[in-house]
Amino acid sequence: MNVVAVIPARLASTRLPRKMLREIAGEPLLARVYQGVRRCGTLAEVVVATDSDEILRFCQQRGFAARMTSAAHRSGTERVHEISTVIPADVYLNVQGDEPLTRPEHIESLLAVMRGPGVEVGTLKTPCTEIDVHNPSAVKVVTDASGKALYFSRTTIPYDRDGARPQYYKHLGFYGYRKAALENFVNLPESFLERTERLEQLRFLENGIPLHVGETPFDTVGVDTEEDVKRVEEILRQQS
Repeated sequence: MNVVAVIPARLASTRLPRKMLREIAGEPLLARVYQGVRRCGTLAEVVVATDSDEILRFCQQRGFAARMTSAAHRSGTERVHEISTVIPADVYLNVQGDEPLTRPEHIESLLAVMRGPGVEVGTLKTPCTEIDVHNPSAVKVVTDASGKALYFSRTTIPYDRDGARPQYYKHLGFYGYRKAALENFVNLPESFLERTERLEQLRFLENGIPLHVGETPFDTVGVDTEEDVKRVEEILRQQS
């Protein structure tokens, strides 16, 4: 399976300005993500997809493969689709650029999902820690018995009506796509649920395109706020 991993990287983030180049424990966020993905030896290519000249120059200085993409894209998936029009592959991975705890095991787990028969779109979940159960920045996912996603939400799902303390699952920012799924995504309008939750993967679900969800024991922390930066730095200190 010929696999290309794409890291969408915009500089114009709103909640944490310039976060792609923000230092996390002495290393820029984007560098941490790229190096984590690159450690997976089964990938044909890892490329940063950006609309920023500054990020492109940073990648060139570091020796990271990078391509300029349209500034009109509204989501990382649209940016991955543009890459799919110029770099051929069997599977395209979308590794969100704000995941500094990315490790090869995440990539291998996602590739295992994409090897399943008929899988067009795949992603990952991990058991949700107590700190993230009610955290709207940590997206929760519920799946059916076969592992396909039923819904993703920033709220806490499923609702624990009787105090049974269910196992909550956190969605991680890793996706796999076949080329046809990317074509479908960009040809569909932004969906109501996608717009409401600000979660691009809901466009697939709302249009009847299944997302197959693999599980990994390795949690990550997506960086959107100063609080997230401190949390990741503490985790990195504990790992060192």
